[in-house]
Amino acid sequence: MPPEAVLLESRAMRDSVIGRVGVLDKVKALELLPDGLHVTTRMVAEYFEVGERVINRLMQRHRTELLENGMHVLRGADLRSFESDNLSLSKQSYPQGRAHLTLYTRRTILNIAMLLRDSEVARAVRTYLLDAEERGRAGVPRQAESGPSLESLDHRLTHVESSLADIGPVLRDLAPVIGRISVRLDRLDRRVDATNRVVCAMSLRLSDLAEDVRELRYGPRPLPRPHRHPGSRARRRDQG
Repeated sequence: MPPEAVLLESRAMRDSVIGRVGVLDKVKALELLPDGLHVTTRMVAEYFEVGERVINRLMQRHRTELLENGMHVLRGADLRSFESDNLSLSKQSYPQGRAHLTLYTRRTILNIAMLLRDSEVARAVRTYLLDAEERGRAGVPRQAESGPSLESLDHRLTHVESSLADIGPVLRDLAPVIGRISVRLDRLDRRVDATNRVVCAMSLRLSDLAEDVRELRYGPRPLPRPHRHPGSRARRRDQG
């Protein structure tokens, strides 16, 4: 088995196994925020059983690599929206009035596991990855006929997470536009209703006007003759 230092020291080696995010739950259950995609710095520290300062120092040293693997920082309106939708639903408490919030995906956490030296959980993750790599080089057959491989599913999950992370900010940007369009459509509906009422009133008025014109031209309509029963004429003859 390759030494553990391979993952700690080689970016290329880390990149070759970064898609195997499924190993995280095999080593230890990973708690996620209510969105099912992200964790905070505190949650990362709890997963690896280290202090938050350890994670922050590692993040500063490897910021570029972690950003490329899903870490991102929320500020301003994005931060307030995310806190409202997710952090308020979590069982943990979070400080208010913060200027920014760093979020991590499963891919980022796996990246941290391959960089974090002083954590037994991180060592277990690295060992699992190296064992899987060795089995792959030894030519252990995969059960492709029984369904997709675990590695394939891991890659698909990572792709889905990345796509959702990209879609979230776009939807937040579109929300005000959609709101304005909805307001304009409501106004248009009210104008159409008002127009329909005016058209109906005009139609009734034109109908009355047409009747007035007809009477001016031809005179009033004759009153209908009363309907008489057929036997009434015979009774009058008998009486006469």
